[in-house]
Amino acid sequence: MNDTYSTPLGSRYSSKEMLYIFSPDKKFKTWRKLWIALAEAEKELGLDISEEQIKQLKAYQDEINYEEAIAKEKEVRHDVMAHVHAYGVQAPLAKPIIHLGATSCYVGDNTDVLIMMEALELVKTKVINVMDKMAKFALDYKDMPTLGFTHYQPAQLTTVGKRACLWLEDLWMDLSEIENLLSKKMLRGVKGTTGTQGSFLNLFNGDHEKVKQLDQLVAEKLNYKTTFPVTGQTYPRKLDSQVLNVLSLVAQSAYKFSNDLRLLQNLKEIEEPFEKNQIGSSAMAYKRNPMRSERISALARYVISTAMNPAITASTQWFERTLDDSANKRICIPESFLAIDAILDIYINVMDGLVVYPKVIQQRIMSELPFMATETILMEGVKRGGDRQELHEKIRVHSMEAAKQVKMEGKDNDLIERIIKDSAFNMTEEEIQSILKPENFVGRAPEQSEEFINQHIKPILKANKELLGRTAKLNV
Repeated sequence: MNDTYSTPLGSRYSSKEMLYIFSPDKKFKTWRKLWIALAEAEKELGLDISEEQIKQLKAYQDEINYEEAIAKEKEVRHDVMAHVHAYGVQAPLAKPIIHLGATSCYVGDNTDVLIMMEALELVKTKVINVMDKMAKFALDYKDMPTLGFTHYQPAQLTTVGKRACLWLEDLWMDLSEIENLLSKKMLRGVKGTTGTQGSFLNLFNGDHEKVKQLDQLVAEKLNYKTTFPVTGQTYPRKLDSQVLNVLSLVAQSAYKFSNDLRLLQNLKEIEEPFEKNQIGSSAMAYKRNPMRSERISALARYVISTAMNPAITASTQWFERTLDDSANKRICIPESFLAIDAILDIYINVMDGLVVYPKVIQQRIMSELPFMATETILMEGVKRGGDRQELHEKIRVHSMEAAKQVKMEGKDNDLIERIIKDSAFNMTEEEIQSILKPENFVGRAPEQSEEFINQHIKPILKANKELLGRTAKLNV
């Protein structure tokens, strides 16, 4: 509808996969899955729940009667009880035992954990796909010299592939944090209204072991190994902060990549994809704006800043719980996931079409390499009998004059020509020119790239080969 606000994350940026994970349909079907798990576990531990009741619950697990739930919520002003009622309408035999002993957070919080962890698995998949594409790019260009920059000033040479390894290493570190969080995932479990499990202790007539078994059994039915050892009414809100911190890490890495690529596109060394009919500017028809990289930057800034929300919420919860977490987390958690999902899809799209311009890269190298080669030339001149201090001073003077030519007069760097003509160095033109091979100035960049990818990245890609092969198209 054009007369109602809709988030651009849904209409423009995020994937259908991530949008479904945070959809109402996913949430309410998960609620029903949790109610079934609870009923099954309670039956297995001896409560008076029949197989017919559970069968009826399962029959309507994915057929949610939304109209009934919406009408009831308007009456009772409570979403969980409205859906308990709606489920009971469909499964009248099971109506008396739906949500038995549970509080709203049983379905609400456990669902939030299940959804966050599923969303984090999708983020992991996309991060690994970016890493795969970046690793291939880095290996393809591991030997291609390029001008390195510190302070965005010309520095020593590196290689295009080694620079890509810096981007890749950031993602490698992020993946470690994602996997660490997923490896420790826990449900809220079956804990009752303030986390004491008092209602379940009553249901099981004071049998503590059965209450403990119920908590574990429900977790296992949801394919989780365990639950939080203790909770208040909610799972610790620290978890939300941990999750969004991890998303922030991924956003930081993507932001760094996108900024570097924007600078490289300005230098005309490397460009993001540009489609045949794409318009760069409404006024300047010749422009090729880096809109994909700029979108990564924009969305990454949002994710990084939004990570503050759950941090503040975790800090300010009162005792066993307050409700000032709810409205905030309903917004910041889904939107952070939707934004990081969009970022990673753009990242994948960019890596699939990255364009390198070797001649421009070579030209920029040769404009700066004479200065970098002076130390080697100095040493060679000394080997041929020259005085080190005298040659150093000559290089200094020649360098100043060459720099003046470049900066003041807009001419080419003629430092090498000046040194060739200076007999004090006792070197032929061929000898001096042989020094000016860019590959002589990249150090171990090619070897570092290959070693890093072979030792640290390829084992990850091999272990996750079933996740590879993703592509991504931009909606707009």
